[in-house]
Amino acid sequence: MLSEIDRNLLQRCLARKPRSWEDFVDRFIGLVIHVIDHTAQSRSIRLAPEDREDLASEVFLAIINDDFAILRRFRGESSLATYLTVVARRVVVREMLKRKTAAPIGEALDEVAAGEKDSSAVDRFHDREQVERLIGQLSGPEADVVRLYHLEGKTYREISSAVGMAENSIGPTLSRARDKMRRASANLATS
Repeated sequence: MLSEIDRNLLQRCLARKPRSWEDFVDRFIGLVIHVIDHTAQSRSIRLAPEDREDLASEVFLAIINDDFAILRRFRGESSLATYLTVVARRVVVREMLKRKTAAPIGEALDEVAAGEKDSSAVDRFHDREQVERLIGQLSGPEADVVRLYHLEGKTYREISSAVGMAENSIGPTLSRARDKMRRASANLATS
C-alpha cells in the first residue's frame, strides 16, 4: 500500500522538516497536472497554461490547509498517489465549477444546439438557481443526468454508475435535456 519513500516523505511533511514540502511537491506535481488535464479533458474544457498552474496551486493549497489536514487524514489504506489523485480531482472539479465563465444559460444551450463541438459552452451557467429551476422541469433520469454532469462535475462513467443507465446513453440524454432546457429558458425569457 504505502511505499517506504512515501511514508518517509509524509512523516517529514507532517513534522515540517526542512525541504520536505518542496520534495513533496516535486514528487507529486506530475500527478496533479495529470489529474488536472484528465479532468479538463473529460469535461471538454480547454485550459490555458495559467489556468493549469492556478488549479495546481489550489490542489496544493488544499493539501496544506489546516496544518496539512488532508495528509493527516490519510490512513495508508492505499498508495499516497491514489489518495492524492482523489483529493486533486475533487479540488479540480470544485474549482472548475466555481470558475465557469458567465453566459446566460439560454445562450450556452443555443450554442450547443447549433452544433458547436466545444461542450464547454454548456458549462457556462450564469445562474445556478435558474439551472435548478430548469432541471426541475425535466423528467427524473434527465434531471439526474444534467445535475450530475453540469452541477456536480461527474463523468459519463460516474453518471452511468449512479443512475443505472448505459454509459453510451448519457450523451443523447444530455442532448435531449439541453434541448428541453433551452426551450424552457426561451419561454421564461418571453414571458
